Amino acid sequence: MDTKSTPTAPSGIARDDLYERVWAEPINHLAEEFSVSHYQLARICEALNVPRPPAGYWQKKAVGKEAPRPDLPAALPGDQVRWDRGTPLSAPPPKRVYRRLDRKAADRARRPTRHPMLIGIDESFRKSRADEENEFLRPYKYLLPDIVTSADHLPAALDIANEIYNALDQRGHRVMFAPADQEMRRIHVDEQEVPRKDRKYGRYQTGSIWSPRRPTVTYIGSIPVGLVLTEMTERVTMRYLDGSYVREDSKLVRSARPWQLTHSWTTEQDLPCGRFRFVAYCPLANIDWSANWQDTQAADLKSLVPSIVARLQGSEAELSALIVAEEKAAARRRKEWAEAHERYLREEDRKAVERALADSKGQLAEIMEKWAAATAVERFFQEAEMRLAKIDDERRPDIEARLALARSTLGEQDPLRFLSEWLAPQERYQSKYPRA
Repeated sequence: MDTKSTPTAPSGIARDDLYERVWAEPINHLAEEFSVSHYQLARICEALNVPRPPAGYWQKKAVGKEAPRPDLPAALPGDQVRWDRGTPLSAPPPKRVYRRLDRKAADRARRPTRHPMLIGIDESFRKSRADEENEFLRPYKYLLPDIVTSADHLPAALDIANEIYNALDQRGHRVMFAPADQEMRRIHVDEQEVPRKDRKYGRYQTGSIWSPRRPTVTYIGSIPVGLVLTEMTERVTMRYLDGSYVREDSKLVRSARPWQLTHSWTTEQDLPCGRFRFVAYCPLANIDWSANWQDTQAADLKSLVPSIVARLQGSEAELSALIVAEEKAAARRRKEWAEAHERYLREEDRKAVERALADSKGQLAEIMEKWAAATAVERFFQEAEMRLAKIDDERRPDIEARLALARSTLGEQDPLRFLSEWLAPQERYQSKYPRA
């Protein structure tokens, strides 16, 4: 049996060669060739000071609109110029700092107050499938920042998101949509301000909460972190009055006449409350890590922005350890799956061998029955011809004619033909595995 040899991963690569390779094929494909994660390969590029293609480079290259690649910076004395498996990576070279020219305050360009991801999105959020009072917006557009809010509190939500996004950008952690060529998932975010076992969100308990098609992420080093801002819900009592549900504590209910309440009833609903929760999480599969902050009586989310940024910046080592552990667990799962699949294939092969043997025996039994029937017919005709030879009267011509007619009716009875059609077990199925 022929066996295919598995190509071994390269044990190392020089800095110049790595530069050519990362600009020749996507980093995900190159990482598979080196048997490392694309996050680790990105760290290798940083340690060797090798520039990488920016996000969207390969999509633009497919249509001939890619930007020219930058030159490989010259290696300085003491810089790491080669990566070998098992060799510790050196610290990446510090980024070049450009000193801003001293200009008069009146001549300085003012920094935009709104983050680029949040410019002009108000109208997209308000084009919603349901714009009912006390309900979350459900925009038709799905490529929007991961912000869940009601129409009344949309401006407040965008202001909070702007504070967080700008604070991260100023510290070198760009906020962006998750790259389309990378598999990142959005976790479920609990919208209840007070966690409960039951969930009664939505009018008539059938509402759904909008979520974007691609997560909003930032990068701490080379590790993605998902960002969600959601307005929380509170449990309120709703009264059915004049054909619609209104809050029990509303002015309309308090001013209602007794006769108006005759055919009225109440129910409980989870409705947006105007207070917000911010959730940071790891969007990589099978990695359970998240942190959340929310408005409280003691502090609102805007005042917590510095602690949010500090917490995210300090999470790189924790997330790196989780990613490494998950990569090892994924390798174990792949190995276990391969072993289970091999056992399945061997079991199916064994069943196929047994079926072939049973089918051959069954066909042989049928042949034996046909053989017995054919030989019985032959003995019948032979005995009839022997008896006919002893008759010498007027009955003989008629019996000879009927005997010939009977032979022609039954046709040829050749038992050897049945045996030539039999298939042996090996002819039906050839086992793929050697048998003891």
